[in-house]
Amino acid sequence: MKRPGAVATTLLLAAALPAAAQDANRGRQLYETMCGGCHYERIHQRDRNRSRVKSFTELRLEVARWAQQVKHPFTLEDLDDIAAYLDRAHYKFGP
Repeated sequence: MKRPGAVATTLLLAAALPAAAQDANRGRQLYETMCGGCHYERIHQRDRNRSRVKSFTELRLEVARWAQQVKHPFTLEDLDDIAAYLDRAHYKFGP
């Protein structure tokens, strides 16, 4: 039997690992399908000084954290692709 926090902990730890090759186009499709129902793109355009995301690693951690709310079994590849899309479209932390 899995503990309730075990999946969350695994996702967060995995998100902190270096990203594999990401597909930002696939990430956009996933974001629009799985994330767009709760919030819209402008949420990512807030003032940089007020954003809790300050690096690509933190962006990946946030994607993993919020993925738990959707209750969809995202793969690590899915999370990487969503983070790559958000970085390309909004955050622009770069490689």
